[in-house]
Amino acid sequence: MLDLKFVRENPDLVKENMKKKFQDHKLPLVDQVLELDTKNREVKLAGDDLRASRNSLSSQIGILMKNGKKEEAEVIKADVSAINQKLIENEKLESEYASKIKEIMMKLPNIIDSTVPIGKDDSQNVEVQKYGDPVVPTYEVPYHADIMESFCGIDLESARRVSGNGFYYLLGDVARLHSAVLTYAIDFMIDKGFTYCIPPFMIRSDVVTGVMSFEEMDAMMYKIEGEDLYLIGTSEHSMIGKFKDQILPKAELPYTMTSYSPCFRKEKGAHGIEERGVYRIHQFEKQEMIVVCEPEDSYSWYNKMWSYTVELFRSLDIPVRTLECCSGDLADLKAKSVDVEAWSPRQQKYFEVGSCSNLTDAQSRRLGIRVKGEKGNYFAHTLNNTVVAPPRMLIALLENNYQEDGSILIPKVLQPYMGGTTKLEKKK
Repeated sequence: MLDLKFVRENPDLVKENMKKKFQDHKLPLVDQVLELDTKNREVKLAGDDLRASRNSLSSQIGILMKNGKKEEAEVIKADVSAINQKLIENEKLESEYASKIKEIMMKLPNIIDSTVPIGKDDSQNVEVQKYGDPVVPTYEVPYHADIMESFCGIDLESARRVSGNGFYYLLGDVARLHSAVLTYAIDFMIDKGFTYCIPPFMIRSDVVTGVMSFEEMDAMMYKIEGEDLYLIGTSEHSMIGKFKDQILPKAELPYTMTSYSPCFRKEKGAHGIEERGVYRIHQFEKQEMIVVCEPEDSYSWYNKMWSYTVELFRSLDIPVRTLECCSGDLADLKAKSVDVEAWSPRQQKYFEVGSCSNLTDAQSRRLGIRVKGEKGNYFAHTLNNTVVAPPRMLIALLENNYQEDGSILIPKVLQPYMGGTTKLEKKK
């Protein structure tokens, strides 16, 4: 969420930012919120005048009563009563204007970083760099679900009977490989100095609206019927929510945390909730990282965070590339974002396996996350990044380590987490 004072002083800049994000339909919101802001300030000023008059009259009542002028005091008391009634009406208007202003402000997108490429959607994201040489084997690499089935490692039919499309059972060696990846990722991030945490898997609505836009909320979140609780779509939500309404000691920044959680997503409007695969699904597990830091340090942390994901994938010998997300592909709260994509030998192209975002102070303003500074409190910056999401990681891992005889080589860094296993053999 933007600072209302910033919008008031820079309306043209806010509108230009909307145009860069191809959100022209939101342009009228700027004028609407400024008009409401003007009215609200007028109402507040009127309220201040009414309270000043009431205080002055109240002082007169005390003097008159002391001097035995009860009748004159009663007349003034009637005036005070009338002022009180006006104040009630005035405060009601203040509340209405404040509510409408907040509703609009929550819809205004964050100001994107000046380095963000301008583009309408993800087709115009810009490749930054490739890491590792993508290999296309001389033999055919099967579809990832077929590879898993060859190890008796996935049961989609039973999952459909139990839960519907977009769910799966992982079994045997494939399930163990899934857990090995997560455990390795936990140790990897702890070695980077991050604090490991298992957060709540449900959050309240005020946290949901604090960490994402209304559009994202509608497309992603599952609501718990009859309760003010939502299933998390990523542990970033509850991890950032941990700092809600907190004033953080400057000396304790930055907070660097890595978290494991299951994730639940409606994937509303997503094309092709796959019946056979695990690329786009309703439930998965993920390792996430978040940083809460000083504003001047956020872009330094941004570069560190996405580089950690690249480093992790390269330690598994998986070629990856980074893509700079264009303006139209940025969610409303994001100032800058980069996707990490892994190489698919089967498709002979890269596919998304993680995303790193700097939200500057957008989430902090919504959630009230402030830093106690020497000259007053100010809003912290928040960042998040995918360490690893094993369903998609499994696709990259299986395809890039698939051998002509159908076996899977286990990367050296994962072998200790697999009981020393170096290769998975097909089940007969």
